[in-house]
Amino acid sequence: MDETKKGFIQLHLSVMLAGFTGLFGRLITLNEVDIVWYRMLFTSLILLVFTGLPKVGWKKFLQLCGCGALLGFHWILFYGSIKASNVSIGVICFSLIGFFTAIFEPLIFKKRFSWLELLFSLITVAGVLCIFSLDARYRYGIAIGVVSSAVCALYAICNKKASVGVSSRTVLMYQMSGGLIAVSAIIPIYLFFFPSQQPVMVVPEGNNLWFMLCHALFCTVGMYLLQIQALKRLSAFTVNLTYNLEPCYTIVLAFLIFGEGREINFSFYIGIALILLSVLLQTLRALRAPKAPRP
Repeated sequence: MDETKKGFIQLHLSVMLAGFTGLFGRLITLNEVDIVWYRMLFTSLILLVFTGLPKVGWKKFLQLCGCGALLGFHWILFYGSIKASNVSIGVICFSLIGFFTAIFEPLIFKKRFSWLELLFSLITVAGVLCIFSLDARYRYGIAIGVVSSAVCALYAICNKKASVGVSSRTVLMYQMSGGLIAVSAIIPIYLFFFPSQQPVMVVPEGNNLWFMLCHALFCTVGMYLLQIQALKRLSAFTVNLTYNLEPCYTIVLAFLIFGEGREINFSFYIGIALILLSVLLQTLRALRAPKAPRP
């Protein structure tokens, strides 16, 4: 199978799994910092069973841990956005990841800006603006979500660079472990600026425990292994822009499970259509791009 097509299959499978992330953020009644801390803890333990502690150089280890710290900070902000608004708004903010990637990736890799990527990103931004016109009550959640998408864009770009020459499971193992340490240090600072209305560092039990375990196994281990593999075959921009489809999966499920469709107006659907258009255009562009010769 063509490497690009294989990358797109892995990418879309990971996006489908990611679609459940926002739902778990709503179903799990713990504080957002608890959700992230336990998600990284359970994921690290699951990976430790299957991968052990593979040897990597110190430089590579620190790079992977740094990526994990970015991922943990993104997750805290992502769940904070959902708690401050709703599932639909939280995941729609995530759609701005393509816009931030179109800006950050050329700066980090020192290459020219792509006007087409910026155009596709602006189509997404237009869609997000249509969606955000629906209610001023969600501005606080939206602001947190926008910062979350910027941090996630940095994570994906840095992850593409840090994961070169390392197996996907090893990459994820050290990112989760490093992220767990970083999140433990970030939590007091985060709570200082964003005081919680819920108890912090509560041991999950009952439904929360089962939801956390499923969240770690399917929406973390499975999703990120597929994403890391896709990043080896596709550009960070293509991966991040395609993740704009995540809200579509999540919103349909949120409509069915939580009845959030009652809060949505016509401009919301226009915004979703624009986001889908931007993903379709980039997918067609990537598939039609000339293939680099094999070494």
